[in-house]
Amino acid sequence: MPVSSELLEILVCPESRQPVAPASKEVISRLNDEIRAERLRNRGGELVTAELSEGLVREDGKILYPVDDGIPVMLIEESIELGVTQLH
Repeated sequence: MPVSSELLEILVCPESRQPVAPASKEVISRLNDEIRAERLRNRGGELVTAELSEGLVREDGKILYPVDDGIPVMLIEESIELGVTQLH
């Protein structure tokens, strides 16, 4: 279930206060490849084991916040750093 447009209008990164936007399918696909290979850790240092169906990318393209069953998980330690090649 996608995040509602009304919620997207008010959501910001809790760290930088930058707006967030839905991640592209390509970004989600690349992250899921890393999850399946057991190489992806969140910013809290924990291995990410559940594949992502969607996520929200910070305006600068450096951080992704996972969305769990339509609910954005806007916790810094649960966020995922994105490489330059994974920009939305």
